[in-house]
Amino acid sequence: MTQERTGRATTLPLLPSAAFVVVWSAGYIAGPYGVRYVGPLTLVAWRFAIAAVVASLLALALRRRPRMDRRTVARIALVGFVMNGFLFGAMYLAFRAGLSGTLGSLMHSLSPVLTALFAAVLLGERLSRAQVVGFVVGVVGVLVVLGPDVSAAGGVVGVGLGVLGTLALSLGTLGQRWIGHGPDPIWSAALQFAVSAPIVWCVSLPLEGLYPVTQLGPGLAALLYIAIVNSVVGLLLLGVLVRAGGAGAAASLFFLMPPVTAVMEWLVLHRSLDLREVVGLVVAVAGVAVATRGVARRRTAA
Repeated sequence: MTQERTGRATTLPLLPSAAFVVVWSAGYIAGPYGVRYVGPLTLVAWRFAIAAVVASLLALALRRRPRMDRRTVARIALVGFVMNGFLFGAMYLAFRAGLSGTLGSLMHSLSPVLTALFAAVLLGERLSRAQVVGFVVGVVGVLVVLGPDVSAAGGVVGVGLGVLGTLALSLGTLGQRWIGHGPDPIWSAALQFAVSAPIVWCVSLPLEGLYPVTQLGPGLAALLYIAIVNSVVGLLLLGVLVRAGGAGAAASLFFLMPPVTAVMEWLVLHRSLDLREVVGLVVAVAGVAVATRGVARRRTAA
């Protein structure tokens, strides 16, 4: 796993890279698993409430300084809701509708190059040919995985919510540039989590009620994983990768998420892929690999 930084190849550390891929991919298993037993919006709200507390305690334990003025706080809050509340609210509703974790992971794996496309349209940044070709191939692969009958993926509602979640991820990632690198990343994450939880709760209450839980044990297990491991541990691992390989570090690993998720989904949720889905997955992963490597090179060279 390499990236170019100022003309030199930089190898990402193997253990944090592998851990990041596993932790991130497992979130696409815990999400669909959790919404079987807990209302999707309630699960998202509790996820970020717990993550906000854990991240805040971690920042205090590490004696980190927030370094935020009021304008920066407002920007972090807005971007945080898009990247957390809106993104995961849409995706967990999609999971409840029937979207698989593998397909959700596949959609999200396109987000680095989709972010580059938004940057080209909105900010006038240049796109490489590899990014455009990789994105087109990736989308074709996703369509092959979907197949002619979208009902198995949650129908139009499930797929539409999945697309909305992917757009939110890309726009939120672009919005991070609006924030800059000044604020402490752990305090910034804690604020983003804290802002998202009450907003999602306000939406969930009239739709799902006060206690939309069918089985507490499995629901709690999924919640603790996505709140602590996926949200907080994943953030710390991402920080390690960024320090080792630059801002494009995670982008160069995104193509690994869908196949790892597919294996996990087979092992945990007992959902296997048919031949068409396997072919589509391979095509999409190849496209994402080409496109995200292009994104990573451009970011680390900047």
